[in-house]
Amino acid sequence: MWDQLLSKILHGDIKSIARCISLIENEVPGYEELLKALPHHTTPIVGITGPPGAGKSTLVDALIGALVQQEKSVAVLCVDPSSPFHLGAVLGDRIRMSSWYNHPSVFIRSLATRGSLGGLHPHIIEITELLKVTPFDYILVETVGVGQSEIEIVGLADCTTVVLVPEAGDEIQTMKAGLMEIADIFIVNKADRPDADLFLRNLRSMLAPSFSRHSTEVPIIKTIASQKQGISDWLQAIEAHLVIHKESDKRAWLLAERAYHLIERNRMKDVNKQRLKEAIEDLQRRHAFNLYQFVQQF
Repeated sequence: MWDQLLSKILHGDIKSIARCISLIENEVPGYEELLKALPHHTTPIVGITGPPGAGKSTLVDALIGALVQQEKSVAVLCVDPSSPFHLGAVLGDRIRMSSWYNHPSVFIRSLATRGSLGGLHPHIIEITELLKVTPFDYILVETVGVGQSEIEIVGLADCTTVVLVPEAGDEIQTMKAGLMEIADIFIVNKADRPDADLFLRNLRSMLAPSFSRHSTEVPIIKTIASQKQGISDWLQAIEAHLVIHKESDKRAWLLAERAYHLIERNRMKDVNKQRLKEAIEDLQRRHAFNLYQFVQQF
């Protein structure tokens, strides 16, 4: 079964790709055998993140158009907030990309965060590894705007774009360094709004101390996503960064980050908070609870 599925995935069979993502999402027994059989591929993963209302979905829609125009194929993962009732994705934002759903060069899949605090799906690493062996030229991951914990995207993407809007001036002042430092590219979207230039200057001066960490200055690009302005500049910046990224040691660090995350999750698989609570309550009743002794069991 897995051999046949893998063959179809390698040849870009959309139904098989969609089916395999569902198998991974639902942890169907044996899905790890498929993942172990995946050949080595280096398809670039481009992450798009930022606060809610910044226009991420409209930007992704425009970027898909620019890539398709260059005769590139693209897989898009849209990570949505989970519904609190059924843990499924809330799909409102995907309406903006509806024109691409039946395009032969585009594959779009919405994923729910399912309570994951990092703004990403708990199996996002496995799903992107699967997509990397398909014939798509680019993988785009648009994450839910949940704020500081969203820095998880940096462990996943080869190139990370942080999207901001001119009204985010106060927000920038209170942002932790983490979210500001993950950006390989900044986009100031809705740049036709008042104070866009002032906001851009403030952002550039705020970033100045961190530029020394990068071999090149972090690009800041003005866009008006609704009018598709600035998209070609953004795509050029992505391609330029991917060239630098390929020659740096960041790729190995990213893979180490992914490996660490998977090892951590597998080791924690049998640790259940409810069972921990019950065991602690039992020890407390017997006046025998010591936190350090308790943790050493695991």
